[in-house]
Amino acid sequence: MEAAMQAATAHKVRSVRPVGSCAVLAELSGTQDVLALQAMLLAAPLPGQQDVLAAAETVMVRAESPAAARRIGRTLLELELVPPTVQQGGLVVIEAVYDGADLTEVGELSGLGADGVIAAHTGQIWTVAFAGFAPGFGYMVGENQALEVPRRSSPRTAVPAGSVALAGNYSSVYPRRSPGGWQLIGRTEALMWDLNRAEPALASPGHRVQFRAVRATVTLAPKPDTATEARPQRHEIASGLRVLAPGIQSLIEDLGRPGHSALGVSAAGALDRASLRRANRLVGNSASAAGVETVAGGLTVQAVGDQVLAVTGAPSELTVTTAWLATEPSEPSSPAGPGDSPEQRTVPMATPFALLDGEILRIGAPEAGFRSYLGVRGGIDATAVLGSRSADTMSGIGPAPLASGQLLASGQVLDSSVVGSPELQPDFPGGGVTVLDIVPGPRADWFEPAALDYLCSQDWKVTPQSNRVGVRLQGTPLQRSRAGELPSEGTVAGAIQIPPEGLPVLFLADHPITGGYPVIGVVVDHQLDLAAQVPIGGSIRFRAALPPERPSSEATSASLAVSRTKSE
Repeated sequence: MEAAMQAATAHKVRSVRPVGSCAVLAELSGTQDVLALQAMLLAAPLPGQQDVLAAAETVMVRAESPAAARRIGRTLLELELVPPTVQQGGLVVIEAVYDGADLTEVGELSGLGADGVIAAHTGQIWTVAFAGFAPGFGYMVGENQALEVPRRSSPRTAVPAGSVALAGNYSSVYPRRSPGGWQLIGRTEALMWDLNRAEPALASPGHRVQFRAVRATVTLAPKPDTATEARPQRHEIASGLRVLAPGIQSLIEDLGRPGHSALGVSAAGALDRASLRRANRLVGNSASAAGVETVAGGLTVQAVGDQVLAVTGAPSELTVTTAWLATEPSEPSSPAGPGDSPEQRTVPMATPFALLDGEILRIGAPEAGFRSYLGVRGGIDATAVLGSRSADTMSGIGPAPLASGQLLASGQVLDSSVVGSPELQPDFPGGGVTVLDIVPGPRADWFEPAALDYLCSQDWKVTPQSNRVGVRLQGTPLQRSRAGELPSEGTVAGAIQIPPEGLPVLFLADHPITGGYPVIGVVVDHQLDLAAQVPIGGSIRFRAALPPERPSSEATSASLAVSRTKSE
């Protein structure tokens, strides 16, 4: 009898929507179902599952391929959700001083008064439901709704690290100084994110948290930003490259750190993955070796010891200048001695070449495209963070941008891979319009049916405000058909998010892992490399990979979402 009652009340996924070509979004009935599905997927990953990201009312599953995404979508619809087992022990206790700037206002909004807010906040166990916004920022749900309050009408430009805050049904602690719109009720010295720990997040999804009020004044002493690798000191290295000029922005990147969404960390990595793989292949590295991604030319480096290099990506003039080593290792070499004329030669793109000790390589402005990739045999030997040497400009994780005078050590070649033969490169975006295929949704239903056609009927200009987080586009704004706010949900690189002003933002590798604006479409995964090469001032035209269809019910939505992915 009891088993029959449990079966009758079993919860299931309401619907599944495609998120581009390699991810699906499961919609659920509430936080408990979100936690149940998240726990099931983490305990028993589905075949092809790469990453799981829980949010307010959804769980996004990233797959290794479009075929795996389709299988996962069908499986999710068949699952019966089992509430996660409450783990005994592992309770995280956070001591806090309750003197936040918004404590009095929260007392008025909740009707509890300041003392009542403190009692309610410390008198219940909070569970980290999902992560987002920043590494270590956990969205915690309580045992009751007594502290449900809205976000501030005007967000602060800077919230101090350690601030204890409330918004909606959630509580959290800001792990680092950042903008924020949550209501501040206190502060803590607890270090919510520390890369020196085996588990960097103090409280990650599934953890239980108990806040404890303390009377002693807590002074947040300045702490080093553990999310960012310290910039290398100027010292001699046995073999590598000296940066003479970093250009506009040059970063150390590999293929990224996927699989850490639960910590609030995006994959990051090279924006044009194919070009980085090509550079590594040419110099005999593994595909995942770290190289340098540089924007719009200008990067100038000098060999310390003989090096084997290759430059791929945006086609540019590559100039090698003979130089004499300076007396002081911290000083860049002069191009030539008194009375001498430096010798120069050009080397081709996508071809391995030797840069001898003291010689200088300069990457010129691209003839087309936007990003170039410098590969060095042995890879760039930078400190790995969460398994990757990539710089993440959104979270601050990984190596800092390259700086003049910096020394980049090259790693040891541990295998017998040979230097590759010259390769042909694809065409890169130039003065014309770049066409990108998109999969509609997952939130195309927040717009009129004609909105997708409208999105695809015009050329969108790439603005100077674009960066590795996202490409900001200028054109005729789109109009929503639905008012209100979308609960935060997982998103992916390639997502086309539409803020209230109606101008699209195309997310790239350093995007926030959750977002609260509706996504009208997602660029197919295999065209993300192309999207990353569209220069500032270039134009993009979107093309729907599938005809837009509008479900008439949740049941239809589930089957339609899965059937859409079948023809991708």
